[in-house]
Amino acid sequence: MSTSIAARFSRKAAASAFSGFRKVDSRSFVTDAAKTISPSSDRVKWDYRGQRKIIPLGQWVPKVAVDAYVAPNVVLAGQVTVYDGASVWNGCVLRGDLNRITVGFCSSVQERCVIHAAWSSPTGLPAETSIERFVTVGAYSLLRSCTIEPECIIGQHSILMEGSLVETHSILEAGSVVPPGRRIPTGELWAGNPARFVRALTHEETLEIPKLAVAINDLSKEHFSEFLPYSTVYLEVERLKKSLGITI
Repeated sequence: MSTSIAARFSRKAAASAFSGFRKVDSRSFVTDAAKTISPSSDRVKWDYRGQRKIIPLGQWVPKVAVDAYVAPNVVLAGQVTVYDGASVWNGCVLRGDLNRITVGFCSSVQERCVIHAAWSSPTGLPAETSIERFVTVGAYSLLRSCTIEPECIIGQHSILMEGSLVETHSILEAGSVVPPGRRIPTGELWAGNPARFVRALTHEETLEIPKLAVAINDLSKEHFSEFLPYSTVYLEVERLKKSLGITI
């Protein structure tokens, strides 16, 4: 009897001692690992999540004219062509993986627009997305397999579905939704969801459409100059040197 009790106590003592050894050993191991894995002070921090502006897809590579302005955080993928004097502003996505997308001369696609193109159009019209010259596409608009003829204004938050056609000298109010296959006749103002005829445009209003496109083009040149070697970043460098007392 006394022998079994002594054996039982010895087993408990051995188990407690072994568990304590494991705790101490694991703590010391974690402490040593933390010391060895700590990064050095001169380690270069690199963000691998950087966004690519130009994304080739197969044989298709986006084409951007020399004097066209495309913001740094824009995504151009596949069959995308941005012509002379055009501008694509911050946060836009032009995805030409299924069909072509063109942004014509002196046209602008403003912030956060999404432009896509389908394989085919249910109306039998071309499925590519075509934005002709002197067109202003407002911010947060969605265009898919539509055609916008020269000198038009697409209000912000507008949606143009497959096969829709906006003829020249037309204006869509903000928030308009153009259903698939809908045609907006020339010289008219449309608005609503779905888009409906509001009134005919005056001659003065049609003259203001290309003027707006040219004004946006002039503004894009100021942004464009900031990405050239002689941008105004030197002012920030001089201000920083002055604050740190650097005379070189």
